[in-house]
Amino acid sequence: MKQESEPTLRCAGFLISFEQNHQGLSMIGSSELIINSDGSIFHLHLKPEQIADNVILVGDPGRVEMIASLFSQIEFKVSNREFVTVTGTFKKTRITVISTGIGTDNIDIVINELDALVNVDFETREIKTEKRKLNIIRIGTSGGLQPFLDVNSFVISRKAIGFDGLLNFYAGRNSVSDLDFETNFKNHVDWNPLLTSPYVVDASPELFDKINGPNFASGVTISAPGFYGPQGRVLRLPIVDPEINPKIESFNYADYKITNYEMECSAIYGLSALLGHRALTVCLIIANRLSKQANGDYHTMMKKLIQLVLDKLAE
Repeated sequence: MKQESEPTLRCAGFLISFEQNHQGLSMIGSSELIINSDGSIFHLHLKPEQIADNVILVGDPGRVEMIASLFSQIEFKVSNREFVTVTGTFKKTRITVISTGIGTDNIDIVINELDALVNVDFETREIKTEKRKLNIIRIGTSGGLQPFLDVNSFVISRKAIGFDGLLNFYAGRNSVSDLDFETNFKNHVDWNPLLTSPYVVDASPELFDKINGPNFASGVTISAPGFYGPQGRVLRLPIVDPEINPKIESFNYADYKITNYEMECSAIYGLSALLGHRALTVCLIIANRLSKQANGDYHTMMKKLIQLVLDKLAE
């Protein structure tokens, strides 16, 4: 196993060029794609050869070690801030595990940098003609919004609703979104125009079929831009719509129900779809917002979920 040292930026600062990555041009300027002095990408501190085709994303850096402990071989371990990465082998399948921290803003960094690592030539800064497609699976924790999702349930996100607004900054957003679902959802909950307009993106059908099984429920996941107010929690601050969660729970469109809250899935699905990667999220329900039950000691069930996903990937 190679332990990577902390890289430094060239010339003790950014290599800013006047190159612009205008649409239609393949050259990416140094200010847009920042490469560290050791050839690694800016935030993740990874090099192109360190990324497997199968990528598991987790929020908690400690969960990277939990997954890596099941590998038969470890090739690389790289860390920078909340981004901890291990690439290794599980049952002859090469897998990269990365911790993202919390939130879709971090996902914007992780997915864009992963794509650059596999689809941009770091020597020429040109976009490669032949694109590499990654399988990106998030394994996380979540709060349930339906009575049939007991604490310790495993749920696969067939669709993700983004309350975060991240995908709205990217051209082509509508091409990967379920616009009818969005419209019906906004009408049902009487969406507040002061809030960022939600977007809805599907999981990869190929990954869903590969991972799904009798141990999993499935449904629609909301990715919220916060843990408290954006998920309807009230401590000392009142929220703008006290009835938002009952309205979410009662929503039903084309036999889809909203099953759970978390904070990353929508950006993973949206950016992966735009960039041509496959994405799926599987979560352990550690709290049910209806029954008011929670499991603060969920590590045993998380290990079971991780084993299930790894076994499915290696089939």
